[in-house]
Amino acid sequence: MVGRPRSEVARKAILRAALDLCARDGYQSVTMKGIAEAAGSGRQTVYRWWQTKAQVLLESLTDVLAEELPDPPDTGDARADLVTFLEQTFTLAQGVAGQVVVGLMADAQSDPALATELRAKLIEPRRTALRSVLAHGAVPDDVDLELAVDLVFGAMWYRLLNRHAEVNVELAEEIAGLLARIR
Repeated sequence: MVGRPRSEVARKAILRAALDLCARDGYQSVTMKGIAEAAGSGRQTVYRWWQTKAQVLLESLTDVLAEELPDPPDTGDARADLVTFLEQTFTLAQGVAGQVVVGLMADAQSDPALATELRAKLIEPRRTALRSVLAHGAVPDDVDLELAVDLVFGAMWYRLLNRHAEVNVELAEEIAGLLARIR
């Protein structure tokens, strides 16, 4: 990194400000100028550390909100662990995290570098966590785990993007029930 080292206090303030702005105004309305103002930082500081709002918000998700995401459960009850994992995931998706991820996914459609970074830092770790939960008995051994992960997150994404139905506890129970019937 060229220039002065990052102030951790300033970095956290910028990341939190980006999330707060997104929660208040929506992803599309967030600007680098707005982030800097809300964080009490100069625009030069924000631009020195990130080139785009997508980069700021992705780091916000992987840094600030990651602290709120517990490790996948492993109680020995595969169905209960799956429901718990999905409830936790869906609860986050209902809030600012869902807004940010939907916005990032939209931007990633025309930005291959962002798409790669989003997959590496956010999408694949969540897929890995779900795969782990499913592999502990939530689906039969002969079920393709990648397809099962696609089905679960596909339902979530479809609902988040189209807003035709809720992403909530009921969906977590419905998905767990559907996967249990595969047997």
